[in-house]
Amino acid sequence: MNSSQSLRMNKYAKIFGFCIVWFAITIQFILMMQNRQADILETTIRFFSFFTILTNILVALYFTASLFKLKRFPFNLLLDKGAITAITAFIIIVGLVYQIVLRGIWAPTGLQYIVDELLHTIIPLFMLGYWFFNAKKEDLILSAVFYWLLYPIIYIALIIVRGYYSGYYPYPFLNIEEIGLETALINIFIIFALSITIITALSIVGKYLSKATMRKLQD
Repeated sequence: MNSSQSLRMNKYAKIFGFCIVWFAITIQFILMMQNRQADILETTIRFFSFFTILTNILVALYFTASLFKLKRFPFNLLLDKGAITAITAFIIIVGLVYQIVLRGIWAPTGLQYIVDELLHTIIPLFMLGYWFFNAKKEDLILSAVFYWLLYPIIYIALIIVRGYYSGYYPYPFLNIEEIGLETALINIFIIFALSITIITALSIVGKYLSKATMRKLQD
């Protein structure tokens, strides 16, 4: 595949990512509104309290910024070094937590099932594949990627504070009122350990693949 074909395929991948992620987020919002158990404002707040939704929005914004070459703040942060690796790691966590912990909790049907699979399975796999072919050397620097750990830290802090005052927690493994503070903290520790493990693994694998590609080009 020559460079022009590679650039064309990359553009098609960005367009596909842009369309599929925004589609899934939009339909999920509509479905949540149709089946809301609270008023519109509260339902909207709850929608944006899900790590799944926020992380898929990060993916959507990444493809938006990349496709349309948006370089102003805050879009420039999504195209900065390490961003694609961090975003990929977080969306993989979304997929893993869902498959391991949450899939057995409910059984969606119809359009909700399709959207559910997009948000938790298809998009994480697609993002991983996109990262595989597009991550550059500067995207694998751990110090740059670890900077993004501020995202889940801030998220957890906000969820706990709001849960304390509202009594609403988006995930059962964070529901302090039901499982207790100690168990919730253990779950949070596990998630952060998983985050660090996945980020480190992506960095190591990416560097190995980069070196392997360089050796192949030199042969």
